[in-house]
Amino acid sequence: MKIETLKKRLKSNRPMKSVTLRMPEDVVEELKAIAPLLGFSGYQPLIRAYIGQGLRQDLEKLEESNVLELIDSLKRQGVEETIINNALAEISH
Repeated sequence: MKIETLKKRLKSNRPMKSVTLRMPEDVVEELKAIAPLLGFSGYQPLIRAYIGQGLRQDLEKLEESNVLELIDSLKRQGVEETIINNALAEISH
């Protein structure tokens, strides 16, 4: 995930939007029980943390996939591997 995107996600004053989510009652009760044990003020912040964690993992996988597809395309078009490696090293810093 790009550092600027991550910085925006860490801001506490980000705009919020209400959503309705139907969940089994036993799951909600378990979330309520475990939230304070994990240091959360309630089950809703815990749900947001779980969703955010999964979302970041999926976004990272997709970004990696796109980069790999781009690398393969560049190789097929005759771009030298050293040039590709130099470009990857440049954007990694």
